[in-house]
Amino acid sequence: MLYSERELKKRLQAGCALYYFYAADEALVRSAAGKTLAALREADPETTVLDGPTPTIEEIVLAAGTISFFGGKRLVQMPLIRPSTYSDKDLQELCDTLADTENAIFVLTSVIEEKYGKLRPGKREQKLIAACEKIGYCVQINKPGRSELQAMARAWTEETGASFAPGAEAELLERCGEDQFLLQNEIAKLAAVAGYGTITRQMIQQLGTVTLEADTFDMVELVVAGRIGQAQQKLKTLLELQNDPILITGALAGNYLDLYRVLQARRSRRSLAELAKDFGYGGKWNYRLGKTEKTAARFKRHQLEQCLCILQKLDLDLKSSRLEAELLLQKALCELALAGRSTC
Repeated sequence: MLYSERELKKRLQAGCALYYFYAADEALVRSAAGKTLAALREADPETTVLDGPTPTIEEIVLAAGTISFFGGKRLVQMPLIRPSTYSDKDLQELCDTLADTENAIFVLTSVIEEKYGKLRPGKREQKLIAACEKIGYCVQINKPGRSELQAMARAWTEETGASFAPGAEAELLERCGEDQFLLQNEIAKLAAVAGYGTITRQMIQQLGTVTLEADTFDMVELVVAGRIGQAQQKLKTLLELQNDPILITGALAGNYLDLYRVLQARRSRRSLAELAKDFGYGGKWNYRLGKTEKTAARFKRHQLEQCLCILQKLDLDLKSSRLEAELLLQKALCELALAGRSTC
């Protein structure tokens, strides 16, 4: 079952005894669990939080079986539980405990691995999901699309008393990516800077935090445009901000790999949507590949292959060479610029 706030409200009103939220993104399950806990706590139940990915069966039984001092049901919170770490025997006992307990309301969350844009729960995760579906409200939460994220960003901004100037929320997503924790933190910061008035695109450009992926894509565009000095300055800024040189290299390689995939898709007359599905880009494919398509048009295949070889060598050099990382990265940027201009 997929998450629905309308269905959640129905289950809360009906006195559902278990809520289990799972997704690939921790922010998604935290948000859903937070809304659920806020609603449940209006009745002021006593709460027990069992931290850690694998609370013991004894802890769960004790928490679930303890009668509330006020005579009502106890609220048992189990954040980020990891079913795969339980033995088959303990997992079965966990499922039995959840089904048999009458004095508690459970709120569980899990982060499940995503492959090719879809959740791939393992055998034990599937077992817990199946058990929870029989007991209460057990749902998968999918990542919101770009338009949904913009709507969420506007709602979070309105909660602070501020608002976005036209196009500003799109600018924020372009710079921050789709990490909801980062978006919420950035909105709180920008709202304060704006005096809880209007957040403009200029404020976001000057003060907004950006993801390493977005910064390195800017570097790629500068290199492709022949503005190597500006690319070197951006690299210097990233290093001053304590970004790991190997992670910078990985992000650069990811951007050049995007260029290569888009170029090959164009040659084989495949759409960006088909490409996104093949390589599991998820909900952000339209933004990410749309930006990449224009830059990819400036390359030939052999140029991008050469660029990827340069970055592979850079990664090996960073892990084995005694030369300073900054010098190796600067040298690689110059080589990438030359490779982009070669016509042989």
